[in-house]
Amino acid sequence: MISRRNIRVKVMQTLYTLASMEPGAGGNSDASSAILNNKLGQVLDLFTVAVSYCVQVAQYAATDARMRASKYLVSSNDQNVDTRLANNSFVQMMLNNKSFSERIRNNKLERFVEEDTVKKIFQKLLRSAAYSVYLHEEKHTPVMDRNIIQYIWEKEILENEDIVSGFVDELPGWEDDSELITMLMQNFFKGAGKVDFSRLLSAEKREYAQDLLRVVMEKEEQCATFITPKLTNWDKERVALIDMLLLRMGVCEFLFFPTIPTKVTINEYIDIAKQYSTPQSGQFVNGVLDNILKDMLRQDLITKTDRTKN
Repeated sequence: MISRRNIRVKVMQTLYTLASMEPGAGGNSDASSAILNNKLGQVLDLFTVAVSYCVQVAQYAATDARMRASKYLVSSNDQNVDTRLANNSFVQMMLNNKSFSERIRNNKLERFVEEDTVKKIFQKLLRSAAYSVYLHEEKHTPVMDRNIIQYIWEKEILENEDIVSGFVDELPGWEDDSELITMLMQNFFKGAGKVDFSRLLSAEKREYAQDLLRVVMEKEEQCATFITPKLTNWDKERVALIDMLLLRMGVCEFLFFPTIPTKVTINEYIDIAKQYSTPQSGQFVNGVLDNILKDMLRQDLITKTDRTKN
């Protein structure tokens, strides 16, 4: 579900958190590992909330029908509201997904799904051409059911500035992780909703995340012997903290992760630097890592092997 690039970002954010803490507050491996797990868990919670919003908007079709049928003056339209969206096969699959319901219950995620927001999304959905087409289909296939839920997410939620602004205010971590959640949702619909909500990472990727964090922390002094000489034309104290962390991560991948090609390492950290640091950081990280790599290759310090897993 989650890429190595996403893992690198979470490791970088964990290292940044540790660097911002009081000395000794998070320096041991258990504490740092807990911070990383918490950041990864927050991503999974946000993803679960995003799916829950889609499900609850669909279920609101039944709520809307009940409310219209209970009005003092009931029209024929109020009595014949199509509620098939609420019983949509994709929605039912999610409601029957044990890991989904357990994640919501155990982490108390219902508190992040605002009923008023669900209602607003549904009312806007009612006016959409896509929903009208969906209702006019005599028989719905699983693909149709999935597509209308995907439409709710992509068009009625993501493209609604007010809704997204509310997510920024109400959902912890949304501003940092919205791009990642969008990617996870895309994969979610591509995979027809077949997701284990109890874990975000495969065992191999979880091992990579923890190993990268541990090695970067343990090898700080060794990394400095490669990085510091390359900063002769830079004021080390003015180099952005994120840039320094990314350089350390890159050096560790060169030396201690034999299945990751050096070109992949450099390209990934350039992209992360561009997104999360200063406008000049991509070029800076590129130049420093490239020079370090050339020195390491001359000294025959790097050994890489083929990687069979993504």
